[in-house]
Amino acid sequence: MSSIGWLDLDGVVNMRDVGGLPTTDGGTIRRGRLLRSDNLQDLTAADIRHLVEVVGVTDVVDLRSDVEYHVEGPGPLTRTELTHHRHSLFRDDEVEVTVADALVLPWQKDGTRERLRSHDDDYWASHYLGYLADRPDSVSAALRVVASSHGATVVHCAAGKDRTGTVVGMALAVAGVPEEEIIADYVATGERIERILDRLRHRPAYSDNLRDRPVEDHLPRAETMARILEVLDERYGGAAGWLHEHGWTPEETELLRTRLRS
Repeated sequence: MSSIGWLDLDGVVNMRDVGGLPTTDGGTIRRGRLLRSDNLQDLTAADIRHLVEVVGVTDVVDLRSDVEYHVEGPGPLTRTELTHHRHSLFRDDEVEVTVADALVLPWQKDGTRERLRSHDDDYWASHYLGYLADRPDSVSAALRVVASSHGATVVHCAAGKDRTGTVVGMALAVAGVPEEEIIADYVATGERIERILDRLRHRPAYSDNLRDRPVEDHLPRAETMARILEVLDERYGGAAGWLHEHGWTPEETELLRTRLRS
């Protein structure tokens, strides 16, 4: 994998720019276009200045549930002129998602989910496919922000691993990043997983849920992202096919590709 574009700010642990990743046709993903991150609640004034003035962030996509948002309260970036987009990936998070569920929501079978799930027995892969089955509107909307923003877009959730990993993985697949590079980017979060969890244990929305959970439960596994990409290929001919199935035009898909590529 290309060198990881970590942004080592004081108020986050798992923020990185995916720019520099190669594409299958010899190109690269453009730097300063798509950043992925964990919770943004602790950003300092210096962090914010760097993101806005140096990195050029103009848009923030918040994938957390309504419960998480209300428990945590508005973060410091909401006091800036950046454009904020909230797109929960849970089906009905006012009813289904409690504070204890915010990071780990039990798998619930129904016809739509089961068709996406197929024969998969990877818990996290099933979890991620549930996002695509339950909230295709939010996934599509998040990717539309990436395609249309004037500057850099930060996509984040709580840990920057699961919901963020799903959306960013979709974006990279549409842009033509090879599967092994998408997987490596997803797995890179594991390098900082202990620090990520230590930070979240001090946040009100996550402390109870994480208290007795071992770090190993949260490590990203290569086979999880591989399975997501495999299902997208099997069912839709890839991430772009999934978007077309959910209302995207070829022009919109090309806009996302163009936006992300150098």
